[in-house]
Amino acid sequence: MMHELPVSAYTSQEWFDLEQKHIFSKTWQFAGLVEDVANPGDYVSVQAGLNNIFIVKGRDHRLRAFHNMCRHRGTQLLRAVGKAQKAITCPYHDWTYNLEGKLVSIPKKEEEFPDLCDKELHDCGLNLHEASVDIFKGMLFVHPEKNAPNIMEFFGEVAPYLGPHIPEELIEYKEKKQAPFYTKEINANWKIIVENYIDQYHLAHLHEGTLNMYDHAKAEFGWAGSHYHFYEPLVPAYLADIKNASPYPLMDKMPDDKMGAYVPWLFPNIGITESESAWNTFHAIPLAPDRTLVVIRSKTMNVSEWEYTKQYTKSMASSVWKTMGNKGKYEGEASDPMASGDFMLEDVYACEQQQKSLSSPLFSVGAQAKKGEFAVSKFQSVVKEWIENHQD
Repeated sequence: MMHELPVSAYTSQEWFDLEQKHIFSKTWQFAGLVEDVANPGDYVSVQAGLNNIFIVKGRDHRLRAFHNMCRHRGTQLLRAVGKAQKAITCPYHDWTYNLEGKLVSIPKKEEEFPDLCDKELHDCGLNLHEASVDIFKGMLFVHPEKNAPNIMEFFGEVAPYLGPHIPEELIEYKEKKQAPFYTKEINANWKIIVENYIDQYHLAHLHEGTLNMYDHAKAEFGWAGSHYHFYEPLVPAYLADIKNASPYPLMDKMPDDKMGAYVPWLFPNIGITESESAWNTFHAIPLAPDRTLVVIRSKTMNVSEWEYTKQYTKSMASSVWKTMGNKGKYEGEASDPMASGDFMLEDVYACEQQQKSLSSPLFSVGAQAKKGEFAVSKFQSVVKEWIENHQD
């Protein structure tokens, strides 16, 4: 057992399919950021359990969500993202829908479908299947149901625990043009990724040289409904030199007495890292029982390139920064995750190492840290409850 779940929940296709049907197909799913659909015709699509759903901005500037399949033969209509779409046309037979999801054109209708319908096409019952879309803290979410539960009924309990950041006022940082800040396919079950994210016990150990600017002993964390909330302050030495030591410009909405990191996890699979200098989304997308795609999008203060360069230069010269945040756990080559000085590489390594052990007949969880790992068993309980309570 993994505390509350069987090991098969992390290895079997049967469990994976149950989660896709009873969790990811029945919850609000992260789809992107509001600026992804800034103009009429802009769209994004996302896999929400068994459903591929797209959000499109109409000419009336309203956001709408639809199931991404043609009503003719079920062909998927749109690719992952797009801009300035004038209409939605199926690539297979050119059935066309407007941005409100209404069927407006069928090639050779009179010849090929003479008995289809004697009304206007949009009254023939073949418009796109509607889904739900809403915005929460600058993030786009979709729900496969047309009349989904109110998004604040789902996220409302955790909202008071989120950071003071206003994502819409920040600017996205990208390593490459049009690419997310970080994308990585990890050889581990999605729940192992989540459990690592919410495991407070490992912070002072796995990340002893990479996240030592935070005071892990003073972390405050707990649960609000199905969601996890977490906050930890900066250590005094780093806080005292923060204006020099931070590699990025500081967030202007964060009060001095709460300078640190808010790191909530929104069930089922989206984390937010809200720190003194950045605001990130951490999207864990299940691909298979033993594979997860992690996509991180990062936003920082909307300042000039000169301001970025100036702050980074100050950070590299800071004696405090030189002693914090960039040391590997072990000595070795930079290509070794545990010697890299990169906390993300450390996390990936730990998750993949745990997944490898799950096939052993001797695998078991020996003990649970009373405080630092309680969130892990709680998360497993939430997963178990969703599987048991949301059966058709």
